[in-house]
Amino acid sequence: MERVNHLLQRLLGNQGFKQRYEQMRRYILTHPDVQPFLRAHEQRLSNDMVDRSLMKLYEFIEQSQHCRQCPGLEQCPNMLPGYRPNLVIVSGRVDTEYDRCPKKVHDDERKQQESLIQSMFVPREILNASLSDLDLSDDGRIKAIKFAEKFVTEYKPGKKMKGLYLHGSFGVGKTYLLGAIANELAKRNIPSLIVYVPELFRELKHSLQDQTMNEKLDYVKKVPILMLDDLGAEAMSSWVRDDVLGPILQYRMFENLPTFFTSNFDMQQLAHHLTYSQRGEEEKVKAARIMERIRYLAYPIELTGPNRREQNS
Repeated sequence: MERVNHLLQRLLGNQGFKQRYEQMRRYILTHPDVQPFLRAHEQRLSNDMVDRSLMKLYEFIEQSQHCRQCPGLEQCPNMLPGYRPNLVIVSGRVDTEYDRCPKKVHDDERKQQESLIQSMFVPREILNASLSDLDLSDDGRIKAIKFAEKFVTEYKPGKKMKGLYLHGSFGVGKTYLLGAIANELAKRNIPSLIVYVPELFRELKHSLQDQTMNEKLDYVKKVPILMLDDLGAEAMSSWVRDDVLGPILQYRMFENLPTFFTSNFDMQQLAHHLTYSQRGEEEKVKAARIMERIRYLAYPIELTGPNRREQNS
C-alpha cells in the first residue's frame, strides 16, 4: 500500500495527471448517485477517507448506472450479475456492498420453485401447469380443484392426508392437474415428485443390472409428496406389482406420505388389471392388497370431457 501511495504522489506531481485527477474527483464527489451518501455521513467522513475511497465511489456510480439502464437479468453488465450496489463505511473507508436486485430475487424464487418439482419421464409443459388455467367444465374437475386447493392449504409434513386418484379417458387433463398441484405446493416450498409409471417400472427393471434399483426405489418411496402418473398403462407382471408398486405404497401408507395417482382405469378396472399378469396368472388376493393401499392413500375422482390433446394438435 505504501508503494501505491508513493506512486500516486509521484503521479500527482505530473501537472497533466493532476488536472485529470481533480476533474475525476469533482465528477465523483458531485455525482447525484454519491451526494446523498456523502451528506448522510458527513460527520463520519474525513477528506482523507473520501480520497482513499474514490475508486469505490466510482465503482458505485458505474454499477448504479447499469442498474438504471437495466437490459434484463441475462444481459446484466454488473460485476456481479443480478446484484445492485450499496455504499457502506467499513474500517474507516467507504466500500461497496452488493445485494440482489428485484429481478434476481424473482428469478431465484422461480428457480427454487422449479427445483422443488422433481419429475421423471414427464413432459416439460406439465411442470408449468397452473390451477388458475384449468377449466371448470365438469363436476369432477371442480371437485378435484377444490380438493387440490384444500390439500395445498392444509398440508403439513407427517399429517395424515389423502391424495387424489384421478381417472378418466385419455387426454382429459389428469396429468396437467397433477402438475398444477405440484406448482402450488412449490410456491409453499413443499417438494414433490411426478413420475410416469410405465417408464419408472422400465427404469427400475434395467437398474437390476447395475444394482441401483434399491436406491432409486427408496427415493420414490420416501419423497414427501409422490404423484404416480398413468398407473395401469404398464405391462403388468408379478414383479412390478409385488416387488415395486406394493413396497412403494406400503411404505407411504405407514409413513403418512401423501400420494396422488392418475389412470385411464377406474378402481374396479385397475383391480382387474392388477389381477392378471402378462403370463395370464390370476392373483386376486395380491391385486386386492394393492387396491386396499391405493384406497387408503387416495380419494377417487373421475375427470370427463373431450380429448384436449387432439384439440391442441
